[in-house]
Amino acid sequence: MVKSLKIITYPNPNLRLKGRPLTQEEIISPETKQFVNELSKKMLKEDGLGLAATQVDRQFRVFVINTPDGVQEFINPEITYRSWLKEKGEEGCLSVPGIFDYVKRHRKIKIKYFNLLGEQKILKARKMLARVIQHEYDHLDGILFIDKLAKK
Repeated sequence: MVKSLKIITYPNPNLRLKGRPLTQEEIISPETKQFVNELSKKMLKEDGLGLAATQVDRQFRVFVINTPDGVQEFINPEITYRSWLKEKGEEGCLSVPGIFDYVKRHRKIKIKYFNLLGEQKILKARKMLARVIQHEYDHLDGILFIDKLAKK
């Protein structure tokens, strides 16, 4: 399933494609484990805070983020809560190299997702963690951070 992942960059039209959810069988498959491992390696190699499957031209609802506790995978994520309060923060993107700007995002979120064991998890995130999750989540819907710049 995985051979040397390559990050696609803007204006590649495939960045606008939406990821499809994985079935329960796919979530726990060896192929998904291998893909998530390769996605994680690519993110760390490129010094990213997160990386979505759609950024490597795989239309799955999967992303990984780099946390102080290590890499965490999010499979079939769904943001179930967004705080009313938002805050501006600087963002960049491995798929939009060389561009950094401020984006308003929800300060707190709650996200439901599956891990590689097929277990459903719920995570409450705030501040920077919430920002990174929202950024990667947007990728799964074909949304780039530069789409939000005009809405400052």
